[in-house]
Amino acid sequence: MTGKELLEILERRILVFDGATGTSLQTQNLSPDDFGGESLVGCNEYLNISRPQAPEKVHRGFLDVGVDVIETNSFGGASIVLAEYGLADKSYEINRRSAEIARKAADEYSTPERRRFVAGSIGPTTKLPSLGHIEFDDMRESYKIQVKGLVDGGVDLLIIETCQDLLQTKAALAAIHEFFEETGKEVAVIVSITIETMGTMLMGTEISAALTTIEPYDIVTVFGMNCATGPKEMEENVRYLCENSPKPVFVMPNAGLPENIGGQACYHLTPDEIEFWMNRFVTEFGVSIIGGCCGTTPEHISRLVKVASNVKPKRREVSYIPSVSSIYSSVALHLDPPPVIVGERCNANGSKKFKELLLVEDYDGMVQLAKEQMKEGAHILDLCVAYVGRDEVRDMREVMKRFNTQVALPLMIDSTEFQVIEEALKRYAGKAIINSINLEDGEERMKRILPLCKKYGAAVIALTIDESGMAKTREKKFEVARRIRDLAVNKYGMREEDLIFDTLTFTLGSGDEEFRKAGIETIEAIKLIKNAFPRAYSLLGVSNASFGLNVHARHVLNSVFLYYAIESGLDLAIVNSQKIMPLYKIDERGREISRQLIFDERKFEVAEN
Repeated sequence: MTGKELLEILERRILVFDGATGTSLQTQNLSPDDFGGESLVGCNEYLNISRPQAPEKVHRGFLDVGVDVIETNSFGGASIVLAEYGLADKSYEINRRSAEIARKAADEYSTPERRRFVAGSIGPTTKLPSLGHIEFDDMRESYKIQVKGLVDGGVDLLIIETCQDLLQTKAALAAIHEFFEETGKEVAVIVSITIETMGTMLMGTEISAALTTIEPYDIVTVFGMNCATGPKEMEENVRYLCENSPKPVFVMPNAGLPENIGGQACYHLTPDEIEFWMNRFVTEFGVSIIGGCCGTTPEHISRLVKVASNVKPKRREVSYIPSVSSIYSSVALHLDPPPVIVGERCNANGSKKFKELLLVEDYDGMVQLAKEQMKEGAHILDLCVAYVGRDEVRDMREVMKRFNTQVALPLMIDSTEFQVIEEALKRYAGKAIINSINLEDGEERMKRILPLCKKYGAAVIALTIDESGMAKTREKKFEVARRIRDLAVNKYGMREEDLIFDTLTFTLGSGDEEFRKAGIETIEAIKLIKNAFPRAYSLLGVSNASFGLNVHARHVLNSVFLYYAIESGLDLAIVNSQKIMPLYKIDERGREISRQLIFDERKFEVAEN
């Protein structure tokens, strides 16, 4: 089943998933011999080989009460988890068998009028890559084996569930992305995160950041929540998803909060209660797929089948605003009032202090500098560690490992090297911005960078530069932008809302006749691009306009230039927010001279510094 086919089904009806696999297996009172020996007790996934009748019984129990989708017994089927039982080399076999067992049961219960589906369960493993428990590539390779086993075994869709660390989720998505590309096979994908009782994911991720991070992945068909709590505790986050997620919403709660009784987790939510909550989620919020997680039995799930049979989901009115995110929170790409401030002081080529910290490898100092910019009003941070004579890949690896969990602001990854950019993306849990693409060497850079954007869910800055150099006139800037946009969207599959155009500017204070119209041409180009591509965004490195002037004059010119750029539709500005002054704080003469310089209305008189 492709993502498109799943969406078509959800247009017609609610889908019901099954309930708790682990809880259902526990009721069978399995012996060590059933698991394949004392050392394998607790490895539910090995039952697919040692005692396949056990997971088959679970599947049939849920199919008997009328579910649409059963999940494979493969939640811990990644080699990372199986290694704890000495079974890492059996990951493919275990996952394939889990899919075959579920497939056989689903097919027996399917009719021409109603097909039953199999979802390949992919759990979070026991490692958190954001905390350095495992390298991204090692996790991705482990997931890739699991994905291959599940798809070869015949699943209809894949569900990455109980996600606790967004970097883990991105590793799983990278594995699926690569598998689809390499094999030509494709099935629908669901991502389901877990919000703990404290209101965030285990790593501290807010629901908005999780949505922002996963939303750009076009291989993900449905997004939602499962595990950790009962439906009552999920209510506000479910409401948020239904109001903001462009993708259909999936909800699979536990049977309430667990209580430890005699060393066993006991769940007390009754079938009546789960029916009440899920009916509300469907009819009032617009949830499209429902099911049960820990503690939910066939009796609980039978009530969800009843809900799906009797009601239709509310038609949702979604108000999603394209954003970027850190591991903790998200920032919209347009704020009212604008602009979104991109802090420029974590750039080794533009910040003397950051360069000095990099040279002595003072990583704590770099983190502190990043935090200072947040206090100064930055919304996003530009990060560049390129410095002649140093290993940029190594530097990016070391800095990003720390920035991922210690810096709350989303990051703009600034490098000319593809390997450096991918190294950063593999260590970043949020949705990043890549700086940048252009047409200086034709499509060479685009064909290397844009596939990385697709694979890791990133936005990208597009500079108005082509084979003839930096565009100087508004017409040329717009022409280059249009060419980039058409290639990015139509050839490389990017979305317009993930493109951020930088119309560039030249210094206005050099006295060079060639650049006397640089300010107005840049501003007018912003207008043209915003009018033509309304879902795209615009950005400007504001301080470029004032190179060569003294410090006070630079502050004044940058402030006035930013004001007029915003009036023309600028969304983001790379700038030191502490050096930008409100116009009312600039004397009238300074404002007027700056305006004349920007709009090429020069008057030949000597201005005092």
